[in-house]
Amino acid sequence: VFAMGDKGAGNHSDVTDFILVGFRVRPELHSLLFLIFLLVYVMVLLGNISMMAIIVTDSQLNTPMYFFLGNLSFIDLSYSTVIAPKAMVNFLSEKKTVSFAGCTAQFFFFALFIVTEGFVLAAMAYDRFIAICNPLLYSVHMSRRLCTQLVAGSYLCGWLSSILQTSTTFSVSFCASRVIDHFYCDSYQIEKISCSNLSVNKMVSLSLAAFIILPTIVVIVVSYMYVVTTVLKIPSSEGRKKAFSTCSSHLGVVSLLYGTVSFVYLTPPSNPELRKVASVFYILVTPMLNPLIYSLRNNDVKQALGKILWKK
Repeated sequence: VFAMGDKGAGNHSDVTDFILVGFRVRPELHSLLFLIFLLVYVMVLLGNISMMAIIVTDSQLNTPMYFFLGNLSFIDLSYSTVIAPKAMVNFLSEKKTVSFAGCTAQFFFFALFIVTEGFVLAAMAYDRFIAICNPLLYSVHMSRRLCTQLVAGSYLCGWLSSILQTSTTFSVSFCASRVIDHFYCDSYQIEKISCSNLSVNKMVSLSLAAFIILPTIVVIVVSYMYVVTTVLKIPSSEGRKKAFSTCSSHLGVVSLLYGTVSFVYLTPPSNPELRKVASVFYILVTPMLNPLIYSLRNNDVKQALGKILWKK
């Protein structure tokens, strides 16, 4: 039933749904996977909703850094929600199917939010660069208007990238198999069951990496090169420690996201189960840890949370 079949056996118009294999474990472990996903997803919800609520309700957090952080929490919450609920349903289901439209929508919104997050992280790196390297001009450079434009531009780039990725991925012809060896609609696994020439898909992927993803990494790296150089010039150790503390949370979040995503795509295709486990980290674990990283290492957030709890 799940065999590949001959090339050209069918095309996407004949496919009404796909089968998401998920993790290849014993059936009795599916309930355990469901509970693990549920627990982590609930923590993602609580952590990111709480972070957004704290930022919105406390006027002292009405700064560019927390404006970006609020958007980061929304994005983390969104792309986890795109993947996790369907994965949990399939853990307890025998059919483990997803409709063609549902798979397309999941792929589109996941690509939208994950690319948008890369740009928001780049904007946050630029914000830290201005705050540390040009503190006297910070309020002039990082105006509310510019912050709004940076976030809107991040969503626009994510939207355009997602449209391009989705249209090229799902315009291919599919073989007899409709089995996606993953717990969500992953581009690599979708292309594996395609019968089409994938040269266009590869060209699009390389173009997106060169013109959209790579610039965000360059902005982050260059920004922190200037930040480190500036901080090392601060004469007092207390001043250097304070300056580094404002960047450590963001660096931790960037390292988590790019580290896990890089691991997924550098993992040999011959080990799909390892790729699935690594995918869990940037889909669920990273969005769960991000609010903890910012709240535990940020005195402003801890004070705002303390005031809310004290009032209650």
